[in-house]
Amino acid sequence: MKGYLQVYTGNGKGKTTAAIGLAIRAAGAGMSVLFAQFVKGQRYSEIAALERYKDKITVQQYGRGCFIVQKPTEEDIEEAAKGLAAIRESLRSGAYQLVILDEASIALYYKLFTVDE
Repeated sequence: MKGYLQVYTGNGKGKTTAAIGLAIRAAGAGMSVLFAQFVKGQRYSEIAALERYKDKITVQQYGRGCFIVQKPTEEDIEEAAKGLAAIRESLRSGAYQLVILDEASIALYYKLFTVDE
């Protein structure tokens, strides 16, 4: 099966919403979807919407709150690392036809680089 990579980037809003649209479209086509969210750990309206498709969309959050506007704590970084490890296993399992890693670039950045200010 041919794989594709889509990256939504840029300042401001819309990236998560675009990814959610892709997830819903895939679920509507009968695909199994993993929506893994880093950085954000709270329940909000978009997550509630995805839960309506729980027969096709699995939501996993690997954040404790939302540290986009502040420096993450060591605990935030540990949660992101756990999430990255779990995603690796999910990808290897082949259980999902679409895997979305929302805000994963932020998690990777803090996992790979020590940021001292």
